[in-house]
Amino acid sequence: MSRRIISILVVVMAVSAAAVGYLYLNQSGGGPAAVAIGGPIRLTDQDGKPFDSASLAGKPFAVFFGFTHCPDACPTTLSEMARTEDEIGAPAKELTTLFVTIDPERDTPAVLKDYISNFGGNTIGLSGTPEQVAQVAKDYRVFYKKVPTSDGGYTMDHTAVLYLMDRKGEFRDVVAYSEEHERYVEKIKKLLAE
Repeated sequence: MSRRIISILVVVMAVSAAAVGYLYLNQSGGGPAAVAIGGPIRLTDQDGKPFDSASLAGKPFAVFFGFTHCPDACPTTLSEMARTEDEIGAPAKELTTLFVTIDPERDTPAVLKDYISNFGGNTIGLSGTPEQVAQVAKDYRVFYKKVPTSDGGYTMDHTAVLYLMDRKGEFRDVVAYSEEHERYVEKIKKLLAE
């Protein structure tokens, strides 16, 4: 299979996973707040320093799980967040986006630092051991798996949802990969207003 077809399949699978996750989180009778999502995040940041989400106490934050070799969902989401923060202006300065790699084998702190430098906004890149990343992903109900490619390498299949956490570190909403920019702005403004 060609790289283009593989890339398209990965994007389709990521969008499908995001849609299923979004529908699950917004099922009738419960809504997003009815599902236990989140927990402490203790990983290594893009500067190689320990990071603890407790350092964000009193501030809203967003969490996205992805990887630096991602062809579409990850760069698009980080670009949308930066664009949204720019559009909202000063109030968005208190919002931090956590980009948690689901590919710690390749995404070292140095690789993450280089990657997130391509996007504006207040983003922190996070990595850790495979076990640490798996625990955080489990807490956020994130699906991911390594998918071999025909060239002997691999890509990652993963949930493409941005989790919005309030000032207490509690889950409030999601922004699905396929949502329009106006929805990003609306949801982030609502999060900042809480």
